[in-house]
Amino acid sequence: MHASVSPASNVTQPVVVPADATFAGRSYTEWETAFWQWAMPLPLDNPPHPFSKCNAWERPISAAQTGNVWFWSAPDLNPDGTPLTCDQSAITIPAGKALFLTIRDIEASSLDDPPFRSDTAAGQRDIAQYWFSHIVGVFCKIDGIAVGDVQAFHFLTPQFHFHAPTPWIFGSSGGSGTSVGEGYFLLLQLPPGPHTIHYGGDFHFNAGELGPDPVDFQKDVTLFVTIGPS
Repeated sequence: MHASVSPASNVTQPVVVPADATFAGRSYTEWETAFWQWAMPLPLDNPPHPFSKCNAWERPISAAQTGNVWFWSAPDLNPDGTPLTCDQSAITIPAGKALFLTIRDIEASSLDDPPFRSDTAAGQRDIAQYWFSHIVGVFCKIDGIAVGDVQAFHFLTPQFHFHAPTPWIFGSSGGSGTSVGEGYFLLLQLPPGPHTIHYGGDFHFNAGELGPDPVDFQKDVTLFVTIGPS
């Protein structure tokens, strides 16, 4: 059973599953947990990890996807620091599939390298919440229409278990681990046809927090997708 959904703008626009709703039997927090448990075990090559490459000819959006929800994540920017474009329009996402979009997020685990490493649930939560508290300016536009109140789509997972290969996306040594994640996420049910999703946000640290000068880690991504006919 699918949840009822709220329009991002009007009935002709893509729709966002409400933050307090369930979709396919799971809450947003449960889908966030599922996202991390999907992403962290992925190999780094053949195809490249989604945190590394984002175009259809590099890593198709269909890779490693199962079920009613397809997960989407991407690098933050181009290597030269300019906004990133991810063209997945050549891949048709089957009608009825929802897209779990990672706007800006962070995790800490027992396998991460410092400063993201902790062996306890409390320590992992503290690290995730510290970094999350520095996220500013989150946004999402779908086909040119801004999604209202993106900050309401903020979710913190309980501690969960995962297994990572060696090496894995966040470290040189994998194995069985535990983690806590936090971030902004949108669960989208897009109508058939082409769509443009522009999203992002920054980690901002004041002078003295990570060094003598202010530090910003920016994210600005434009994603092109195609939804198949119903």
